Amino acid sequence: MTQTVKKHNDLEERTAKFGETVISFCLSLPSNYVTQSITGQLIRSGTSVGANYMEANAASSRKDFRNKIFICKKEAQETKHWLRMCATAWPDKKTEIQKIWKEAQELTLIFQKITSTLDKK
Repeated sequence: MTQTVKKHNDLEERTAKFGETVISFCLSLPSNYVTQSITGQLIRSGTSVGANYMEANAASSRKDFRNKIFICKKEAQETKHWLRMCATAWPDKKTEIQKIWKEAQELTLIFQKITSTLDKK
């Protein structure tokens, strides 16, 4: 297996795990009218990162690939916003939220690097 294929598979697995972590976290939270909206948005953005990464890997062109990767970055950033809202709604969960936020930030930086590398070519 080449290094490029291994990195691709690692990021595929990492984004899938990220989505799973977001789902598990949301399932652990108490629910009410306000928090249902927050967790719904968090699940949509958090799981979208991996879904868009899978789409990027099946892209029909370089431009399509770049656009899907850019969407991955945007979804990771949106996830950070919803995590901030979670910290307000569930202050007792801040430690767990910070761990998920850190992973969202790292994914944001990875996707930013990919898009900036593609822009240079």
